[in-house]
Amino acid sequence: MQGGRTAYRRNGGSRLRVGLAVCIAMLAHSPAFAEAPGAYMQRVMNELIAAQRAGTVNAFSTVLRKHMDVQSIGLRALGPHASALPKPDRPSYYSAMINFIGKYAAKESPKYRVTAAVVTGQSAESAGGATVDTNISVDGSPYDVRWNLVRTGQSFKVRDAQVLGFWVSSSLDTLFQNYITENGNNPRALVVALNRY
Repeated sequence: MQGGRTAYRRNGGSRLRVGLAVCIAMLAHSPAFAEAPGAYMQRVMNELIAAQRAGTVNAFSTVLRKHMDVQSIGLRALGPHASALPKPDRPSYYSAMINFIGKYAAKESPKYRVTAAVVTGQSAESAGGATVDTNISVDGSPYDVRWNLVRTGQSFKVRDAQVLGFWVSSSLDTLFQNYITENGNNPRALVVALNRY
């Protein structure tokens, strides 16, 4: 009988430990513990402002790699040419794209000094993600910017931004696809050009 109680305590203790571990894991992945869209976007904007103050390509590229929905944005920018870029070549393309945007941001950002950036609202999160509305002061002039976010685990990635009614990704799509079309419909030509920028 004593051995039975010992075995029960031992097995029961094991089950209790497993049960606690499962509960902790479930709580850790519960939406209640996930970062809210607005909080995430405020953090991203703070990092972008810090990158602007640093003024380097590396500072901007680091923020882009961390927060940009790189694969989705990159493949969409290729449009109908995406299937012509072999999967083994895509990492170098993504890297070249980030390098291009980082260089452009470092070059242009001194002309548009951001003095403040605050979240003004956020949508309810759906399966497609969430939108966050922000107000950004550029040299004292306010601009409303809407960000399109997609959830990744407990946080998000930025998929697009709307400024003055225009989605930024559309401009990138047009730029990349026109270049590919003008260069023999070869997306590798774009990768070379992005690396040379």
